[in-house]
Amino acid sequence: MKLTAPTQLLWALIGLILTIGGTLVEAFITSPPWAWGQGVHPVSLGVTCQVGAVLLTGCLAGSRAAAISQIAYLLLGLTWFNVFTQGGGFDYLFRPTFGYLLGFVPGAWVCGWLAFRLPLRLEFLTLSSLAGLLTIHLTGTLYLMLAHVFSWVNLGSQSIANALLTYSVQPLPGQLAVVCAISVLAFLLRHLLLY
Repeated sequence: MKLTAPTQLLWALIGLILTIGGTLVEAFITSPPWAWGQGVHPVSLGVTCQVGAVLLTGCLAGSRAAAISQIAYLLLGLTWFNVFTQGGGFDYLFRPTFGYLLGFVPGAWVCGWLAFRLPLRLEFLTLSSLAGLLTIHLTGTLYLMLAHVFSWVNLGSQSIANALLTYSVQPLPGQLAVVCAISVLAFLLRHLLLY
């Protein structure tokens, strides 16, 4: 299904708002069912809902609107507003995590492209979200490696291997759990929106 230009702009705005909001909200799951005898407790996944918002926008809005929302997010964060996890501003280009933020644009595009090319099934929305997440991590890893080689990012005493472990490997389990939730939510919303 092809969305009209005004609809795509509306989805881009929604995606921008979701991404900004997702930056502020930490992702949680409940304690395992076998521990519910002592009460249900939230357990942090160690990540925010930011990546989930990027992928949800791709699954609901398609490639163009999702990419536009992330370009707007980057421009807001680099110029005027403190919308990134640790603030904002042009100096964010020199932080090790900027490559992952940069990866939101192609990640959202890949997720949206696949979500509207494949049949509307839960497993295909999950595949689309996983492809978007992989794109975000590949872009972030490439940026981090290039930044290290050309010394425009100061990793301090941290080696490049430790930086990749910190920024790519450690958040991955939490992000995979968020991908599962996003896939189910996108599946339900696409059926409710009838597209």
